[in-house]
Amino acid sequence: MAYSNAQTGRQGADDARSYAFRVSLFYAAVFLIYGFNVPYLPLWLGWRGLTDAEIAIVTAAPFFLRLAVTPAVAVAADHAGRHSRYIAVLAIIGLAAALVLSGVQGFWPILLASLVFALATMTIMPLTETVAIGGVRGFGLDYGRMRLWGSLTFIAIGAAGGALVTSAGAWVILPVLVAAAAVTAAAAFMLPRPPPRDATQTTGTHFSWRDVYLLVRSPLFLIFLFATGAVQGAHAMFYTFGALHWSAQGISPAWAGSLWAVAVSAEVLLFAYSASVLRVLGPLQLLLAGAGAAVVRWLAMSFDPPLALLFPLQLLHAFTYGATHLAAVHFIHRAVPAAAAGTAQSLYATVAAGLMMGVATLASGPLYGAMAGLAYLAPFALALTGFIAAFVIYRKWDGDALWVSAPMMSAPPPTPTAPAAAVQSGQP
Repeated sequence: MAYSNAQTGRQGADDARSYAFRVSLFYAAVFLIYGFNVPYLPLWLGWRGLTDAEIAIVTAAPFFLRLAVTPAVAVAADHAGRHSRYIAVLAIIGLAAALVLSGVQGFWPILLASLVFALATMTIMPLTETVAIGGVRGFGLDYGRMRLWGSLTFIAIGAAGGALVTSAGAWVILPVLVAAAAVTAAAAFMLPRPPPRDATQTTGTHFSWRDVYLLVRSPLFLIFLFATGAVQGAHAMFYTFGALHWSAQGISPAWAGSLWAVAVSAEVLLFAYSASVLRVLGPLQLLLAGAGAAVVRWLAMSFDPPLALLFPLQLLHAFTYGATHLAAVHFIHRAVPAAAAGTAQSLYATVAAGLMMGVATLASGPLYGAMAGLAYLAPFALALTGFIAAFVIYRKWDGDALWVSAPMMSAPPPTPTAPAAAVQSGQP
């Protein structure tokens, strides 16, 4: 019996390592796309002859359309229970759209092709987060340690991309995106299936419209969406026009790539030690730290700081994005019952990181065109409202689930396994 238990333990450990490896590999692959698309696609759009306003429209439009697309896909994946398969289909669609985008010209063809590409690649992320959190729930894995491989890829492709664009020109951006989409599609077919159900998983983990109703009626969850959306949306000006403004200041694409690398390196460091950080601070303290750092960062950016000051400002990305994202994922994990966790992830992606990012991106075009660097005062104001909203949640949330899923109330009390007990205690 002892030998059998040892075999079972080893098999469980092997399954956990395999799960973590394949999820980490996919994060690394999909961030090949994000790492090149976010900082450099606006340069390609400008090279294609689009105006500042058209660049803002192309960048912002997917954030609005994903309000319908991403939750619909997430609900379908929740019902099917095959998130990995849906990710693979989306990755193939993204590859096809990138191929089309590389060969079209003019505002409308570029807009249509980029919409399909962006919607496919954006919708992948909340599904991937659901797969990763499945590993947290089933195996007690550390979310931050899996997610950091995406950030490491972002650093590598950002730094290499800056040098490549400097030497070859903006035309090279789309061929690189096509190659990144191909790698992502290949990695998608290696994603694991959900882990076996353990004693903590009951029928309450199945999709329920009642849970969706309770989720969207929860005042604290809605304030959470606004707070995270305001802090994330404050990045829109930087994501859309950051590289272009640096170029206008005389900062080369190579230096821009280095600045991005510094930002994401700080983010990686936070992810690597996220378990320890969360034991000390907790999700809402992290959210307050992220919002406070955003207030400082974007106010400072409005003064057109020189290159020497941009590097320490970029370090704040660990908080403005990294801490805010970790806070959101772990708030959902702790505050939202498992039955609605996938839906909550899609709402965070579409409303907080989608709608508000889209509104801010759309506004960034005319603001930047009229104010140049002073346009960063708008993100500063947005981040300040996010800080206020985060403080409201901090004062109101008691740290428990926002409601109890009805099927789980009638289920017998579970006897947690060791990994599940770690998750329940808030430790990855």
